[in-house]
Order: sequence, then C-alpha cells, then structure tokens
Amino acid sequence: MKPGAGGLNLTNRSGAGFGRPLGSVALAGVPAMLFYLLHDVVGATLYPGYDAFRQAVSDLTSADAPSRIVAGGLSNVYGTLAVLSSVAVAILMQQSDNARLRRGVGWFAVMNLVSNVGYALFPLSTSGYAGTFSDIMHLYVVTASVVLTSIASLVLIALGGRRGTRRDKLLGVLALVALAMMLGGAVLSNAGPASLFGLFERFSTYSAVTFTAVLGVYGHALSRRD
Repeated sequence: MKPGAGGLNLTNRSGAGFGRPLGSVALAGVPAMLFYLLHDVVGATLYPGYDAFRQAVSDLTSADAPSRIVAGGLSNVYGTLAVLSSVAVAILMQQSDNARLRRGVGWFAVMNLVSNVGYALFPLSTSGYAGTFSDIMHLYVVTASVVLTSIASLVLIALGGRRGTRRDKLLGVLALVALAMMLGGAVLSNAGPASLFGLFERFSTYSAVTFTAVLGVYGHALSRRD
C-alpha cells in the first residue's frame, strides 16, 4: 500500500495496529445519523402542535420546548458520535499526501465539534428567534461558524477527491452533493414560503448529518487497507 495514495499506513509505526480500531470508531458516524433522525422524529411526537414542515429542527431542543429533555438527549448522543467519527477519520488521514482532502476532513471534524459544543451551550430560548443572548450566539456565532466550516470542508474534500483514488473521487462527488443540498436548503429556507421553512432547513442539516455517516464509512474503508 502507498501511504500517499489518498490513504494511510498506520501499521508500520511504533503504535502498530491502531489504524483498524480508529476505523471502527469512524463507523460511529452511521449510528450518529440514526440518533439524529430519532431526535427529529421522537422530538416531534413529544412537542404538541409541532409542524416539521414549518418549524426548524432547533425548535425541538429550545429551552422551553416540551421535547427538550428527550430530543436534547438524543441530539447529544448524535453529536458525540459524530465528533468521535469525524475526528477518527481526520486522524486516519494524517499520513495522506492529498493535502486538500486531508484538510477538508480535518475541517469537517472541527465543524462537528463546534456544532456539538456550541448548540449544547447556546440552545434557542424558545421556538423561532426571541433575540436573547443565547439566541444570538446560537444563530450568529454557532450557526455561522458551522456553515462556514461545512462549506470550506466540503469544497476541500471535493477538490481533493479529484486527484485521488476511485474511493476518494466518490467521496468528492458525495461532498458536492452534500454541499448542493446544504446551499440549496439555505436559499430555499430564506426565499421559499414560510409554510415549508422546516422542510428546506432540513435539506441543510441532514446534508451534514448524512455526510458524517458517509465519511465514517470512508474512514473505515481506509483503515482496512493493508
């Protein structure tokens, strides 16, 4: 195996063999996606009158939401698994000579960390936007940081995938799909009808969630190379 061919060679180092355990950790991105879906679906059932087509996902974990405890717990599990998965893949990529791909994966891990910590520290105070300090931090600091790091990471992964292996190229294509969904959701949630705000907003949120799972599978595949 060539360590520079979009992959790694962790078995030749003094800590021989830790590549495969990291690959197993990377797969945490798959159950992470399932926990995010559960937080959305279960949270909605515990929130009387909640309209998923009209309301944001964040409303389910706002400070006064009746679904906050359960949805927040499921969301925390998702966030923890997503961070573990993306950090594991970032570590696995450290020996890759594909700088763009390596940096893109690293920034995606940063995005998941900022998202997990930031949204837990600054939930919405209520459904929608009430203008409190927590709301300001949630929207203008955490969300802005998550969006910027998401875009930067996906662009780098897409560019890096162009010069890598077939697996890298596929990851790059899927990064472009995730980016298109993210940007499309952002545009439609602001320009589209208010009655579909929640639906369009989910295009953006689920693009990152799904790509976390995709990246985890990619990292696991890398760790299995001999």
